[in-house]
Amino acid sequence: MENLQEKLIVSRETLSELQLYQSMLVDWQNKVNLVSKNSLSCAWERHFLDSAQLYKYIPVTAGKIIDFGSGAGFPALVLAIMSKKRTPYLNFVAVESITKKTVFLKEVCSRLQLKVRIENQRIESLPTEKFDVITSRAMCSLDKLLGYSLRFCQQNTICIFPKGKTFEEEILEAKKNYRFNCQIEQNLLSDEGKILIITDIKSLRREKYA
Repeated sequence: MENLQEKLIVSRETLSELQLYQSMLVDWQNKVNLVSKNSLSCAWERHFLDSAQLYKYIPVTAGKIIDFGSGAGFPALVLAIMSKKRTPYLNFVAVESITKKTVFLKEVCSRLQLKVRIENQRIESLPTEKFDVITSRAMCSLDKLLGYSLRFCQQNTICIFPKGKTFEEEILEAKKNYRFNCQIEQNLLSDEGKILIITDIKSLRREKYA
């Protein structure tokens, strides 16, 4: 907890809300498989801090953020907690297809009064809507993420995607189907982990058949 506060300079109030969220995660894990059992004992590093470090990449001009495959709320709910005092105008959408997990998400949002819309459906089923920021953590390959993101992008949308040691391979594979700008940032918790900041996504398939 101190590590989180030191690295991200979060307020005591924010830290307290994250502690409550963590406590709920532990309680619910006994009933619903929200995260892997191996990661529960190091949840602050593996889930909370890993999610919280993404906050600094959200532009101050952003208004709407969508998170694909939110699972137990990472990173969407962590970012929503951090934004309550700093950027209260931000609106979040958390997309999760597993109903049991969305019940948990709704309970956390209710307890902490978070401004998050929970969508209990697959990304492919969502109606088209434009967002300023797209996040996704540990859901699928970059190639698939870019495919999902296209419908939700507008001119200045940025995508914030944490990736592991195979990030270079994923970028090369994605470039077979998409053109995009990619800024690579270091993950605070892992020498091998990176955070990909992606903008200006274009489908090569669409250009080919245009």
